[in-house]
Amino acid sequence: MTSDELLDQWRRDAAAPFAGWDFSYLAGRLIEGEPPWSYLDLAKAAVVGAQDILDVATGGGEVFSSLAPFPGRARAVEGYVPNLAVARRRLESLGVAVFEGNTQSGMPFEDGAFDLVLNRHGGFRAAEMHRILQPGGVFLTQQVGGDNLADLVAAFGGRLAYPDNTLDRVCEDLVALGCEIQLRAAWRGPVTFLDVGALVYFLKAVPWVVEGFEVDRSRDVLGALHRQLQAGRPLEFTYSRFLVRAVRA
Repeated sequence: MTSDELLDQWRRDAAAPFAGWDFSYLAGRLIEGEPPWSYLDLAKAAVVGAQDILDVATGGGEVFSSLAPFPGRARAVEGYVPNLAVARRRLESLGVAVFEGNTQSGMPFEDGAFDLVLNRHGGFRAAEMHRILQPGGVFLTQQVGGDNLADLVAAFGGRLAYPDNTLDRVCEDLVALGCEIQLRAAWRGPVTFLDVGALVYFLKAVPWVVEGFEVDRSRDVLGALHRQLQAGRPLEFTYSRFLVRAVRA
């Protein structure tokens, strides 16, 4: 392809639809490393013994729906309005009520409403998680570390969006509220984009990674990355994840 043809293709990748938390557009175009633990296995084991379950920042309900059937009452909350319709279509047929709520400022639930709160890759306030948990209730979260994709962000001259989202800080906040940390783990591993267009789609779908990303504004960086691929050097960057299982006293 000529440089103009590549630019047009990248623009098409940037404009491709994205809904919920569905990255199927990138099938076969990136390779993701995985942490040594399985969040899904841990969540499934927790769901078995729970009666009042909440999934925080459910996105389009993609992950939470895979945990069905639920033994008791299950609810989900999502703060990004365009995701609500997607989540409701997927979850309500499973008996899950989906609520709009901002996990940072507060959620529409009573104190001590849940014995299990799940959160995969969603922002949260420790005090709000503590408030809605019953005594003895479990909070299980897999988080995107504050240094996630730091090498990719640096390539575009950007800044990390949430540098204080670290395993130590989250655990300290929960312990200060009286929670017991039963499990904590951290991992860094590779993610490889097999073409620049896949990276473009990813950056448009997850806009906080490189704030203000636009194809035309970043054409020089994208061109350099394309030449890197042509030279046989993969577009490999570094994921950061951490896991916490806490119990409210």
